[in-house]
Amino acid sequence: MKTISVAHSPDADDIFMYYAIKFGWVTPNDAKFTNIADDIETLNKATLQGEYDICAISFALYPFVKDDYALLKTAVSFGEGYGPKLIKKKGTRLKKNFKVALSGEFTTNGLLFKIAYPNARITYMNFLEIEQAVIDGVVDAGVLIHESILNFSDELEVEKELWDIWVELSGGDLPLPLGGMCIRRSLPLHSAIDYENTLIKAVDVANKNRKVLAPMLLDKGLIRVDADTLDTYLDLYANDNSVELSDIQYKALDKLFELGYKNGFYENLIKSQDFLIPSLYKELRAK
Repeated sequence: MKTISVAHSPDADDIFMYYAIKFGWVTPNDAKFTNIADDIETLNKATLQGEYDICAISFALYPFVKDDYALLKTAVSFGEGYGPKLIKKKGTRLKKNFKVALSGEFTTNGLLFKIAYPNARITYMNFLEIEQAVIDGVVDAGVLIHESILNFSDELEVEKELWDIWVELSGGDLPLPLGGMCIRRSLPLHSAIDYENTLIKAVDVANKNRKVLAPMLLDKGLIRVDADTLDTYLDLYANDNSVELSDIQYKALDKLFELGYKNGFYENLIKSQDFLIPSLYKELRAK
């Protein structure tokens, strides 16, 4: 049986969406999935190097890997009135060229930040270190992501919501694309379709059985947060809208890629639906 590497972040939403497979509730037809958990920017860079068969990525990375990876339609995270936060120490005022900590060069929050604050001096660090770096004065500000947006020090305050930046740049009425998954194009097409369907089913099963799965993840120590925070976080990033990309989510992705292209970050303007797995292939082949 073929072994397929599936990489995801150790964040609560990714763990939640994958573990229906890990616990054996959902299984692929002709392969064994092995999972690797790592920081999202590490996964972005690994995808640039073609390291994994299936990998979680920041959506902002995708135009850089489109020739080698197809977009998957599932395990997606979008913000709806919320998202990463630009924070600073309370009572401080940021200069035009303030020093900021971002969680990665290829993250979606990084792309939006660089468009909104072209004069800021950027340093990159693990997202878990950003809050303390701001408190210690290593940087003037930082962008918090993942569970960090829910609980941070009373010494800090929000300078700007990345959601508000997204609304200003996109024109409003679209969810904020944050993260998704991609699959290696060199895999046989019929297998890739099966793997995507497996992941869609896994996210759907996890979402429908949240009251069973979430306590299991907490009991096994697989989640960094407590039960209440996990419940809030899953409401935000692992929900009905995570199971399969919708029309409005495709529009949001296209707007993100358009913003990146118009601001000189991408060489080509792409449309998200042109880079999906042609899932009707097996059905058409059977006719």
